[in-house]
Amino acid sequence: MPQLVALQSHQVSAADGTMLYVTDYMLPAAQTRGSVVLMHGLGEHSGRYRHLAGFFNDCGLSVRAYDHRGHGRSQGKRGDVINGDPMLQDAEIIVDDFSSRYAQPPFLFGHSMGGLFAAHFALARLAPLRGLILSSPALTLRLSAPQAHMLKLMHKLAPSIGVPNGLSPALLSHDTNIVAAYKSDPLVHRKISARLLRSMLSSIAHCQSHAGSLSIPALMLVAGDDRLVNAEGSRQFFAHTPPGMAEIHVYDDMFHEIFNEPDAERPRADLKRWVEKIGLAIRFH
Repeated sequence: MPQLVALQSHQVSAADGTMLYVTDYMLPAAQTRGSVVLMHGLGEHSGRYRHLAGFFNDCGLSVRAYDHRGHGRSQGKRGDVINGDPMLQDAEIIVDDFSSRYAQPPFLFGHSMGGLFAAHFALARLAPLRGLILSSPALTLRLSAPQAHMLKLMHKLAPSIGVPNGLSPALLSHDTNIVAAYKSDPLVHRKISARLLRSMLSSIAHCQSHAGSLSIPALMLVAGDDRLVNAEGSRQFFAHTPPGMAEIHVYDDMFHEIFNEPDAERPRADLKRWVEKIGLAIRFH
């Protein structure tokens, strides 16, 4: 089994000077068969994915995880973004910097909001990728007419003000220890601004309308009993991808964070099998 040789935490500057907190989980060169970049979800941070980084290390992949702007240890107003597409621009800088170390491009993994922006990143072809891995991606949102009206009003009057994101920690996982750790985590926040929400809605529209242009292998691992993200968005996206380009697994009894569920071995097994089939069948140098 590969051994973690170096855990390196550092900062990378975004295009506007915002400092992004990055952690690299590096394997020895002789054991490295590829790489993967991890994008976390709304309100959380990359440190919650250390166990998944270890899993990827065991698969022979060196890992880079980073905190989105306005999240975790990265700079930026909590739950907010600047105008434009900063999440995609940040990801491009992070991916390009990491992939320069390897002869092959990395996989890109995204969970929830991170899965949404990862999908948009891949569809926009902002950097070469070996494959795309989506965990409970936020590919649709349930917004009532009053909520849509409020979004429009907030975006006009106070676009950067963070308001409660409405996510219930109890619905993250059936594991009560995971829920308790989330609630007590000082790096977790419960905010979202109108600008960030509008950015997500724009990315959802892009992903759903451009699913047919997917040009790299994709794996979708979806919580079927998700109360935080509508799983129908994943089904819709998958239905419009080119034949044979994507693979989907829906875990009907699982809550949102499938890799933090008591039976997480099922998605881990599906992920490992797919990575070995898609990515590790080729020789990495």
